[in-house]
Amino acid sequence: MDTTRVLLIRHGQSQGNAERRFGGHSPTPLSEFGRRQAEATAHSLAAEGVDAIYASDLLRAVQTAEPLARATGLEIRRTEALRERSVGLMEGLTFEEAAAAHPEEYAALLRRDFEHVLSGGESYRQLLDRAAAELDRAVARHRGGTVALFSHTGTICILALHLMGALDAPALKPVWLSTSNCGIARFHIEHGGLIRVKALNDTRHLDGLV
Repeated sequence: MDTTRVLLIRHGQSQGNAERRFGGHSPTPLSEFGRRQAEATAHSLAAEGVDAIYASDLLRAVQTAEPLARATGLEIRRTEALRERSVGLMEGLTFEEAAAAHPEEYAALLRRDFEHVLSGGESYRQLLDRAAAELDRAVARHRGGTVALFSHTGTICILALHLMGALDAPALKPVWLSTSNCGIARFHIEHGGLIRVKALNDTRHLDGLV
């Protein structure tokens, strides 16, 4: 039976993460520590026989994917579909600034309201639609192989819940799967219909980084 391995990898620590700011679609780069996380991640994944590399086209995700691309000789397929959720008016603000300036939008974000479209941004539903479609295309293109997708904490959460069928219920409960910088979610998609969850937020490759 064909099995496609899917690796969902969050970008390394960004300057925005270090400053506790909403990244959204902003072009915040990796911090120096984030670059070291990316190198450690590439060192670990290079031995896993990755067949394709996809990345959000946002700078922090591309910079995280670049070391693995160098190690494997693979091209990075950059796509808007794997971007983080756009948080609209809150983009670039610190969490405290966003809570003070846009309390209703901030509260909706904390509630994990799946259908709420943030002012100037998008909903988790819109994020799911674009990201899941790209994941499906990647799995179809590389059936039987190993696909590494570099993305963002919100996008990875939504894709992981989607793969586990948690977003198919008529009434959705607010569930959140946290992913650390350069944490890896591992799925095996068996093309007979079974999806195996092998790991969530795997950070063993980052042990020893300070």
